[in-house]
Order: sequence, then structure tokens, then C-alpha cells
Amino acid sequence: MSNAPIAPTRPHSFTHHGTTLEDGYAWLKDPGYPQVTDADVLNHLKAENAWFEESMAPLKPLIDTLFEEMKGRLKEDDSSVPQKDGDFLYWWAFEKGGQYRKWWRRPVAGGADQLLLDEPALAEGKDYFRLGSLGVSPDGTRLAYMIDDDGSERFKLRIRDIDAAADIETVTDAAIGQAVWTADGRAVAWTEVNDNWRPFRIRLHRLGETGDDTILYEEADAGFFVGVSRSQDRQWLIVHAADHVTSEVRLIPSSDPTAAPLLVAPRQPGREYEVDVRNGELFIRSNDTHPNFRVVTASVAAPGEWRELIAASDRHYIRGLTSFAQVLAISERIDGLDQIRLRDVAGGEHYIPFPEASYAASLANNPEFDPAALRLTYESMVTPATVYDYHLADHRLEVRKVQTIPSGYDADAYETVRLMAPARDGALVPISVVYKKGFPRDGSGPVHLYGYGAYGLSMPPGFSAARLSLLDRGFAYAIAHIRGGDDLGYRWYLDGKLTKRWNTFNDFVDCAKHLIAEGFAREGGISTSGGSAGGELMGVVANSNPELWSAVVAHVPFVDVLNTMLDDSLPLTPMEWPEWGNPIADAAAFELIRSYSPYDNVEAKPYPPLMVTAGLNDPRVTYWEPAKWVAKLRATKTDANALILKVNMGAGHGGKSGRWDSLVEVAEEFAFVLQQTGRADG
Repeated sequence: MSNAPIAPTRPHSFTHHGTTLEDGYAWLKDPGYPQVTDADVLNHLKAENAWFEESMAPLKPLIDTLFEEMKGRLKEDDSSVPQKDGDFLYWWAFEKGGQYRKWWRRPVAGGADQLLLDEPALAEGKDYFRLGSLGVSPDGTRLAYMIDDDGSERFKLRIRDIDAAADIETVTDAAIGQAVWTADGRAVAWTEVNDNWRPFRIRLHRLGETGDDTILYEEADAGFFVGVSRSQDRQWLIVHAADHVTSEVRLIPSSDPTAAPLLVAPRQPGREYEVDVRNGELFIRSNDTHPNFRVVTASVAAPGEWRELIAASDRHYIRGLTSFAQVLAISERIDGLDQIRLRDVAGGEHYIPFPEASYAASLANNPEFDPAALRLTYESMVTPATVYDYHLADHRLEVRKVQTIPSGYDADAYETVRLMAPARDGALVPISVVYKKGFPRDGSGPVHLYGYGAYGLSMPPGFSAARLSLLDRGFAYAIAHIRGGDDLGYRWYLDGKLTKRWNTFNDFVDCAKHLIAEGFAREGGISTSGGSAGGELMGVVANSNPELWSAVVAHVPFVDVLNTMLDDSLPLTPMEWPEWGNPIADAAAFELIRSYSPYDNVEAKPYPPLMVTAGLNDPRVTYWEPAKWVAKLRATKTDANALILKVNMGAGHGGKSGRWDSLVEVAEEFAFVLQQTGRADG
């Protein structure tokens, strides 16, 4: 470790609730953030990157091999299934060798293909490129699209003349979400982000006008963020304001966008709701009576008078709804399994049948109000991504596309099982496991365990072509569906947040121990990974149970939790308090966060091999969190195991853009895991 950079400490302390804490690496936060220009900071990050490259250099042949394997499983000239929207069919397509998509359309009545947007041309010469959203005007002549070219998630909103294939306006460089066209196609509503990356204002831009765009709605509460969408019937702009536990919806006529917004129901702490509209009738999903949500209806004339349509249930977790002309489509999860319920206008109901016992399924892009078929996506741990059309007239599933694996894939060569791990408090935590047939159940095989566990985000048992590179080298791959996600319902989420946050970390450790008990691995034979809040998870379990892990990979990890939650000037912090607690105002929250915050709990003891990533422009997990954590680990831990940090200097939360560049980073992760588990030559 002689070439590993050693960050100096500089005196820095702070006191809250009578407790004084020292933070010798606080200087790694550039005082000019979000601009990062401090020479000492940049030099240290560059030194970390140099150490990463030096450490990974011996693995370059393996990384190249893994990359070629993964690339060989992706169809280079892949394209989506065309989707009808009005007079046109729309789709995207990659060209061979292309990192980014091109977006196309053709008239339903027949005619030539027309290029809408050329992502490769827009990304030319850029280190980072991401298309945020795109939408065609009602008359089909213009395109509103957003791009991010530095990873900061502050998007440029542009208007393009489709026939001329030229941009005619740049509306803003501080947008996020989607731009929504008004009914006449002469204006777009868009969401503005402030300097702290909070989406706080909805503006209306009229094509061709200069000066400040009209403010449709501005959110005064620093803990709330806003967004705009449109109802499925396209009659309404939907303005949604929310933090992580409370929401509020306003409706604005798409034909009269400067009309006074119609408030559906005023915000009540702890009540969440979302709205769609069909012919003047509101369909509302809300958790007002039960954590698993119910569906109610109301009228535009009396939006606060709710009538129950579908009651809440302990078993049925209602996750979303879309009101089409013929059916109300309700996304649910029953006993942890995705379901789609369709309720027709007469009140009849049925569920769409799916072929496997464990899978992930959802509504895909369905732009029209009255489609003949609903577009769905489906996959499982062994079944590649599949696109279905579900024909409403005869309740028929039609396969439209199955993900192609050009280098070959035999689903019969793999098996998947679902285990239930007993947590220390008696809860049963699902684990989805996939492996190649013949995997030994005597503890000798390696296991890779993935987890997240926050924000009510589930980790579905889906397919990964890249994952085959581990399975084919003898690994079992497991996903722990721990509390903090909503895999088993909204209460599963509630039982892993705020004062119950330790359940998330304990669940993950207990899942690892169950895999050992079931013969999938032995202690020290499990590699593990997670990103963002899942990176926090990695930091906690590396502190609490280092003996379990053969390698830990933490992507953009939220590891400086206490300092971040104490700094209300940082992006997102006030919005995050309902998820983690407010340690400024609440001494108990301060002590709880302090008890698990990975950076604050680094100890002088052995740690497993660690690979950590960061993004210089990341607005979600700021770069200094992983940088400080790694610096403290390197100065404190007592082992000689690998500890490497890769800082993407031109990217943000998601790492590098482009399907090949991002695949290189997966290959690096897998190579690190294989090296640390003694299988780099396998």
C-alpha cells in the first residue's frame, strides 16, 4: 500500500446536543461547492484515481475479457418495439458500435422513417451524456427534450423543429423531470431546480417568447420537491409536490395553463396520494387509511370528496394506477410478487396472468388514452427482458420482443430459488438467488449478495446479462429484499426507516448468515455490493460484520450520514429528514444516525477488501462522502487488504454514460470481486 494516497487531517470539530465530534477530513469538501476548484482537494482525488489505476492494472486482461463477454451478450443494433401514439409509431434504435440511441418515428398510415433525435451526435466529444426526457407536441411538429452533459442532473431543455431537424430554442439549463406540452402545442410546462438541486418551481414557456417564463407553481417548503406530468387523458397538467412521506396534487387545464391550479386535497403530514383523470373523474391512490394504499374516486368539481373504490389490504400493496379509457390499470404487489389488476368501466376486474412463480412485471410506455393493447415489461432471474402487448378485447398476452443474447443463452442451464431468511427480530426476509445448475450447497461456492433497503424502493428479481459472467464462473448471485424497500408492502418500508433503520442493516447481515446456514457459502465467502443508500448499507455491514465478506463494492455510497443530515445547506438534506431523521432538531435522531453512520464508526480493526466509487458532479451523494470515508479507513484499519477509490471526474451519481463505458465499470467491479475471491483465473 506504499503508493496509496494518505490524506492529511486538519483540525475541525462541531458540537450538537452536547456532543463534540472531530472531523479531520472535513477539508475534502470544497468550500466553493458545487464548483470544485480547490487544488488540495483535486490533487487528492487525482491521487486516489492514480492509485485505483495502479491497483487495477494487473487485472486489465480480466477486465477486457469480462467486457467482451458482456458486450457479446448485448445486441449492438438493438431497438425497441414501435409504440403507437396518434398518427405515428415511435421507437429507438442503436447502430452497431453505438453508445447512444437514435429516436425514430414513421406514420401509421405508411411512409418513410423520420429521425427525431440523434443522441450520438449530441454526445459527440462529451465525457458524459444523458437524455433526460423527450416529448412530441400535439400536432407532431416539434420535440421538447432534455439533456445532461456533465452528470450534475441539471438538464438543458431544448425545442426542436422535427421536419427541419434543428433546434429552435434552448429554454433553460436548470430543468429536471419532463417537459409537458399544453393542449395547443404552443407552450411547455417544465420543472426548475435551484442552486441546491431542489426541484422547486413549475414554469410555463411559450414558444418564441423571451424573458422569464411564467411561474405556474412555486413550492415554499424547503423540504418539498415538485414535478409536473400530464393525465392519461391529456386534459390536465398534474403538479405534484412531496417530501418522502407527504404529498399534494394540483391540476391545471392543459387547454388553459395559466388558470388557477385546482388543489385536489391539502397536504396532511404522513398522507401520500397521486392522481389520474378520466373524463372529469379523479382516480386517487392514497395511504390515508392504510400503509398499503387504497383507491378512491372524486370529481373535478369536488376533488376533496373521496369515495372508496378499492379498499386497502394487508396483502395487496397498491403501488400505482393509470386511468385508460377502457380500464383502470392498477400496479400491485401481492405477497411480494408483482401483479397488474385491470378494472373495467363496469366494475369487472381481472389480473394479467404471468408464466413464472417469481418475476418482475410492470406497465411500460403506454402514451395513448384508449389503446387496444397495453404494453408491459416482464423478466425473471432466468428469463431475459420480455415485452408483451396485452390485448384488452380478448385478454391475450402477445410476446413482442425477448431480449436477444447474441453470444448465446440457455435458460435451462440456470436455476433460481426464493429463500426466507429469519431475521433476529422474527421477521422473514426474502432472498432471490440464481446460480448455474450444479452449484454446490456445501459452503464451498462463492456468493455475491446485493442489497439496497431505502426510500421504499424494491429490488425486483430481474434478469442481468452482465451477471452471467459471475454465474458462469461458479457464483451464486443473491438479492436480499430487506426492510427499507417496499418488496413486501409499504409497511416493509416503514419498518426500515427513521427509528427502525437498524432493521435494514440487521436484515442484510441475517440474510448473509442464512445463505451460510443453507450451504450457499461459508463465513468470509460472500462478496457484496450496493450503491447510494445501498452504499451506506455496505459501509454499515463492513463496520459491523467485516468477517462475513470476501469483498465489498460500494458505489457512490452515502456514508457521511451524520454530517450530511446536519448540513441543511447541502442539496437534498431538508428533503431527506423524513427518511433518516433530523439530527439538528432531534437529539435522539442525532444519536441514532451517529450509531450507524459508516464514516463515524470506522475502527482500528481488519476490514474486507473495498472498492469504492464517486462522482465529482454527483448532486445526490456528494463526492467528499466516499473520499472522506476512504481516507479515514486507510488511516485507521489494521489490515493490508485492498482499498481503492475511483472518482469519475466528469460524471455524477450514475457513473459513466454510454452503454459501453458503463459496461467497463461493471467489468472493473466484477474483476475486483473475482480477484478478492481467488477466482481471477477462473
